Amino acid sequence: MKYIVVLGDGMADEPIASLNNKTPLDVAKKPNIDGLAKKGIVGLVDTVPADMLPGSDVANLSVLGFDPHKCYSGRSPLEALSMGIEMKETDICLRCNLVTLSDDEDYENKVMIDHSSDEITTEEAAELMKAIDEAFSDEIHKFYPGISYRHALIWDRGSLEVRMKPPHDILEQKITSYLPKGEHAAVFKDMMKRSYDILVNHPVNIARAERGLKKANSIWLWGEGVKPSLESFEKKYGKKGAMISAVSLLKGIAIGAEMTNLEVEGANGSLHTNYEGKAQACLDALNDGFDFVYLHVEAPDECGHRGELDNKILSIEYLDERVVKPIVKGLEASGLDYRIMVLPDHPTPIAYRTHTQDPVPFMIYDSTVAYNCNRTYSEIQGEKAGIFVPKGHELMGSFLTDLALVR
Repeated sequence: MKYIVVLGDGMADEPIASLNNKTPLDVAKKPNIDGLAKKGIVGLVDTVPADMLPGSDVANLSVLGFDPHKCYSGRSPLEALSMGIEMKETDICLRCNLVTLSDDEDYENKVMIDHSSDEITTEEAAELMKAIDEAFSDEIHKFYPGISYRHALIWDRGSLEVRMKPPHDILEQKITSYLPKGEHAAVFKDMMKRSYDILVNHPVNIARAERGLKKANSIWLWGEGVKPSLESFEKKYGKKGAMISAVSLLKGIAIGAEMTNLEVEGANGSLHTNYEGKAQACLDALNDGFDFVYLHVEAPDECGHRGELDNKILSIEYLDERVVKPIVKGLEASGLDYRIMVLPDHPTPIAYRTHTQDPVPFMIYDSTVAYNCNRTYSEIQGEKAGIFVPKGHELMGSFLTDLALVR
C-alpha cells in the first residue's frame, strides 16, 4: 500500500456572498477530487489546538501526525533547518520577511501593503539581504538569505520574551500597534526602521518599481523560536516518507522528521508553480521505494492572503487537474494499491486575508475499498458527513493504519 497526502495550503474558506454564499471549494471545478470523495471518506478535522495560533507550522505538524503541544518550538527554527543553519541550544531564530510598507508616513505609522513584496524573486532578495546582513549582522545577530521573501535571523543567547506579529496577519493595517514588544524589542524595532532607509532606494527596488512591481522596502521580524526536536516519521509510523514543497517551512519539518525532501525544478510556491513536476516527482518516489509522500501546494494560501478570489478558485482547479489527476492516473496504471488524502492545513479566508482556527475538510480514498459516501469535497459536505476528528494529529495514524477510526 502506498500513501499520498495532497495538502492545499489555506484551501478552506468561508461562504462568500459573490459566490451565492458558497466557498471556493464549492464552486471550483474539481472532478477528480470529487470523484474520489464519492467513493471515499469525507469529514472535518481540527488541525490547530484551541490554545495555539493557526499557523502553517502548527497545522502541518498536526496533519503529519505530530502533536504540536509536544514538539512545536516556533516557526522560524523549522525554516532554519531547511536553510542548513546550524542552531545552538541557546539560539533564538526569527523569520525575516521582506515586506512592502506604504511610502509616505513615518515608519511607525506605515501600512503593511504586502507581506511578500509581490513574491519577490530569490535572486533579487539575495541582493537585498546582503545589504541587510552588512548593516546589522554582528557577534550576536546574523542574517541568512532564504527563498523569495522568506529569510532568517539567528540571535545568539536570545530571549523568547520578545513578542512579534506575522505580517500576513496585518495586511492593509497600520503597523503602529504590531511592532515588536517586550524584552529587547527596541533593538529589533530599530533594525526594522533602519532597514527601510537601506532598502527603499536600493538598485533592486528601483528596478522593480520601473517594472511596476512593489518595492521590498523593509524587513519584518517574527516567528521566534528555539532549536526544534522532532521524532522520525519513519520510526513513528513505519513508513519511508518524502516531502514535496517549495516552502522552507515544510522542508524544515521534513528534515526534522527525517523525511527526504524532493526538489522539483520550477516549484516556487506561487500560483504558477510546476504542478506537473510535483505530481511526477510523487509518482517517481512511490515507484522508487518510498511508502509515503506529502505533496504541499502553497498557491491557495498565497491567493487567500492577497485577497484574490478568482485565483484561489483557479489554484484549487489546478491542484485537481494538474496534481491529483496525474497521480491517480499513474497509480492506477501501475497497479499499486494506494490511499490518498486531500485537505488543507487551515483556512485562509478571502474575507480576512489571514489564517483562521476553523476545522478543515478532508477526503480519503482507498483504492481497495469502496465506501460510497456519495459526497463531493467541500467544507459543508465535510460537516454534513458527520465525521469529525477533534485532535488533528491523530488523523495521520488512522490514515496509515485503520480507516475505521475515522468512520
